[in-house]
Amino acid sequence: MTAARITGDRIGLRWKATGIAALASAWALAVSGCASYGPGGLQPGATAAQVRQAMGEPTLILAAPGGARWVYARGPFGRHTWMVDLDAAGRLRTWHQALGEAQFTTLLPGMTEAEVIFAFGPPAQRKARGLRPGELWSWRYPTNDCLWFQAEFEQGRVVGGGGYATDPVCDVPTRE
Repeated sequence: MTAARITGDRIGLRWKATGIAALASAWALAVSGCASYGPGGLQPGATAAQVRQAMGEPTLILAAPGGARWVYARGPFGRHTWMVDLDAAGRLRTWHQALGEAQFTTLLPGMTEAEVIFAFGPPAQRKARGLRPGELWSWRYPTNDCLWFQAEFEQGRVVGGGGYATDPVCDVPTRE
């Protein structure tokens, strides 16, 4: 067996071990009675304390019209970001999963970074665009394909309309 083949096998084993560990962690969280992955049975009118008990501490708390938006980003490798909207009295108004193809169609050129975070939550990855100024933001989302959604920013604003690319965690080269 060549050294390249051994390296390739080790990469494959590391990804399998990571996947098994992630599944075990998710199972342990689910059966422990701790904060859940999503809003589940939360109903409009629930208190902020009930939301926190059910979901844990939010990733971000953003000002929203008439209240606040609590962002629960399950990244960087998670494919969900839950947006929990509370009214001025701290009661649950609505909640939704912010990452998906229907939601991504709302990305418009000229949107600010703050507007994009309000819509989708923090990206899984932010990186420089190479020789061009600005950044490329990427979000994983629930899909049967191994894709992520990307938006380009220049001077703090979206340029272009966003697009899809292969998620690099799925693009692990195999060596024969």
